[in-house]
Amino acid sequence: MSYAEDFRRIARNALRGNWPLAIGTGIIAILLGAVSRGGSSNGSNRESGHFISIDNSDSFLGYFAVVITVILLWALITFIIGGAIELGYCRFNKNLIKGTNPQFTDLFSRLDIFGKALGLRLVIAIFTFLWALLFIIPGIIAAFSYSMAFYIMEDNPTMGIMEAIDQSKDMMRGNKFRLFCLALSFIGWIILSMLTFGIGFLWLVPYMNAAFAAFYLEISGANTDSLPNRI
Repeated sequence: MSYAEDFRRIARNALRGNWPLAIGTGIIAILLGAVSRGGSSNGSNRESGHFISIDNSDSFLGYFAVVITVILLWALITFIIGGAIELGYCRFNKNLIKGTNPQFTDLFSRLDIFGKALGLRLVIAIFTFLWALLFIIPGIIAAFSYSMAFYIMEDNPTMGIMEAIDQSKDMMRGNKFRLFCLALSFIGWIILSMLTFGIGFLWLVPYMNAAFAAFYLEISGANTDSLPNRI
């Protein structure tokens, strides 16, 4: 049985010589909504005496409205296509770990089932939210239970949404704590990346996703022969 450090080592070995490709692919994946992320923005508007005219205020409000509209429109677009990009990013990282010629174009390899991918994203979000209503812990457990669904659907594009979720639940039975430990092992890197004003995430995102792909390949039995050789 492999542990968190083993999966991280597998990821580092797979990324050796592939960092530029992995970083570039990770950036586009994030921009297209494949990786769950959160952010906040704030700003200030200082008045200096009476030098800000009504016209300038109106212009500012106009620009602000345009920016908000663009952000909301982009968020909607990425939410719609993000599920399919997520499937493609799973494929990229699996190919990276297996050493089977990962390519940037992997990101777009499942756009043909973007509707089903969107459905999978919606159902998982709804189920996780409903469990979270009971308490935070059940929501977290549910998130880990459904965490392999995208990998499973990428491997089986004809599979139904609920079938992928059910298989993920079965696959994660007895493995949720292992994945939790793997995710927790990156906490130091996450803090360090935050201290670099987010620049460190350029390396951390592909590192984490490669490690999670290695985890999936082990528990799914899809790569049991080649994984030990990469540790």
